[in-house]
Amino acid sequence: MKNVRFYLIFVVFAALILTGCTSPAPTSAPIATEAPAATAAPAATPESAPAAEGVTLRWRTRPDNQEEANVYQSISDNLNLDGVTLVYEPGGSETASYQDVLKTELASGTAPDVFWIPGTDVADFATRGLLYDLRSLADATAGYADSDFYPGPMFHLTFDPATSSAGPALWGLPRDVSTFALYLNLDLIAEAGADDPRELEANGEWTWEKFLEVAAAVNALGSDVRGYGGSAWWGPYGVWMNAAGGNFFNADRTACGLDTPEALAGLTFAQNLYTSGVAVPYGEDPEPPFRAGNVAMFQNGRWATPGIRTVEFDWDVVGLPTGPAGNPGNWLFWGAYVVNANTAHPEQAWQLVQALTTAQTQGQVAALGANIPSRVSQEALNAFLTFTPPANNQAFLDGLANSPTAEGPLWAGSWPEFVSVMDAAVSSLLSGQSSIDDFANTVCDEANKAF
Repeated sequence: MKNVRFYLIFVVFAALILTGCTSPAPTSAPIATEAPAATAAPAATPESAPAAEGVTLRWRTRPDNQEEANVYQSISDNLNLDGVTLVYEPGGSETASYQDVLKTELASGTAPDVFWIPGTDVADFATRGLLYDLRSLADATAGYADSDFYPGPMFHLTFDPATSSAGPALWGLPRDVSTFALYLNLDLIAEAGADDPRELEANGEWTWEKFLEVAAAVNALGSDVRGYGGSAWWGPYGVWMNAAGGNFFNADRTACGLDTPEALAGLTFAQNLYTSGVAVPYGEDPEPPFRAGNVAMFQNGRWATPGIRTVEFDWDVVGLPTGPAGNPGNWLFWGAYVVNANTAHPEQAWQLVQALTTAQTQGQVAALGANIPSRVSQEALNAFLTFTPPANNQAFLDGLANSPTAEGPLWAGSWPEFVSVMDAAVSSLLSGQSSIDDFANTVCDEANKAF
């Protein structure tokens, strides 16, 4: 029965990404506003390229914590590319400043050869001409196939704005996929006498109302304790909108959808979490107080697991609570390794991208707790469940199977401009500086300028 369950989750997950499910990611992308100034790849195959003596490749990711940075440093130390010296550079924080720093470095010629970017930013980087089009190198590489990776991310990574179709380009390869879960301080929850969220979920009772009950019970333990914590970026607050039936955009991702009744219902719930004092104040990093034992439920992705494994209290994970729309409103997160358009060593950079996304390397990352492999493989999903703690790894796979909204770039607009407006407006709302009516009356007027 367990094998059947894994298989069903895998089938549902693969079908979900292929069809888009409730995801805002388009199945046929809208016309792009600007075509990329792509650097054409040479025709030579990576295998036939001359040995690169003295070549140094710099590469970068955006680790969530030091433990995750250590994972990637270990991978860099153990990869063996002929004639290539690898230098790993951990990037900045979860905010857009990571991408902004990359753009500044790309403009000045100081950016690394290979770097990771979130799926939402692929279109922006590609249409600016900042990414090397790897298609010719990939086509000349024996054994390479786009279909080895989940089709949701690959739609955007192979999308050509000039033809408005997927397939002609290759902007990178997906590093991983992930969803949110709630990391639980089981000691705090037991001390408060609250119901165990894992049992509530198993019984089909893990709803917004029960989530609030648990958070409030823990919050009552003292002024230095909080029931919930979520980081200040679009992912955490977006789940409340998704779970209420809302969305950032309209159906074809060509206009703002932040002022719909469903989106506003989700944001109202989130605002009450913060203004009531149940949550770590919006804008404060909730991970340190959670790891210190002062937060009961910490919302984050699989990438936070290496750091959480260092805590001394009893912990586990549970899925997000079900909202008014009948689902948890989770995200399907993904990011990609891409190549600097101006790298001096494109063949070696392509070799590195491949090495960083092999089943073996992805298995190492998954085993250390950071993420879920992006390669299509039931074996990988089965193996993922053995990478404990947490004991309840199934929560992440359930998140993948339970109608997550896939993050996707805006090919017909500017995601950085849109998210800048949205983040500022939501921050004002969740910190109590503005009302939900103020938000509804103004946010889309500004956000629609991004299209």
